[in-house]
Amino acid sequence: MESVLNDLLNDFSLEMTGKDAGKLAEARHTIPQGTRINVTFLENEDLRMRLDAARAVRQSGFVPVPHISARRLRSQAVLEEALAALAAEDAIENVFVVAGDPASPLGPYEDALAVIRSGLLQQYGARHIGVSGYPEGHPAIADATLWSALEGKAAALASLGLPGSVITQFGFDVDPVLRWIEAVRERGIFLPIRVGVPGPAGVRRLLSYAARFGVGTSAGIARKYGFSITNLMSTAGPDRFILALAAAYDPQRHGEVKLHFYTFGGLKATSEWLAEFRQRQPAGR
Repeated sequence: MESVLNDLLNDFSLEMTGKDAGKLAEARHTIPQGTRINVTFLENEDLRMRLDAARAVRQSGFVPVPHISARRLRSQAVLEEALAALAAEDAIENVFVVAGDPASPLGPYEDALAVIRSGLLQQYGARHIGVSGYPEGHPAIADATLWSALEGKAAALASLGLPGSVITQFGFDVDPVLRWIEAVRERGIFLPIRVGVPGPAGVRRLLSYAARFGVGTSAGIARKYGFSITNLMSTAGPDRFILALAAAYDPQRHGEVKLHFYTFGGLKATSEWLAEFRQRQPAGR
């Protein structure tokens, strides 16, 4: 298990918002150089903020992975403006494309697949495309639709000759994650998968995000993740989740799997927790 755990902890990725750009300097010394850091596409942040964040990531020695939210793009011109700006910042090689939150698209792109099929990503210099996966489903999307979307995105990337990867929604229970990964492989999708993990955060915040994204019940989360819902002021880390994943992960069945940490605004807290957790593992000493 020590070898598997070490493999999982190597080449992890992180997530930050545009507003976190100023906080990156505080966290950079505990993050390995070359780490992939995703920059989210939030409704209340504009292109300038995302560009500033991507630049901060690159200048700090990390790999920026800017998000493209398909349904928030009001026109092809808006997409091309963003891609051109990312290319000018040398932050276009790796991107993550997601449908986004709006129930209806604001422009011509219904989902991530429509953006991928447009050909514009590689035209502006994208060379690696990340897409989303939902091991525990999505509260507003049927499972059949989710599977069809993932299969379509994997096929489109293959036809375009573009390498890619899947980043999953965060979860608190290892079992459905691994069952989902096996189902992905059974469908002939062999893209590397980065399993979404919540960084250390207050119990109240974790439960709030879980409710928002339909990830398990409070009681189930507490049982699997190892915290008490009677003490909402406490902080929980993903120790138990990661150790359980390492114990059950089989590279032969599950293929290439890494970890992706959702920091929930706590970039420094997550990076420090990770550094300390890795030091505590026998393989990391």
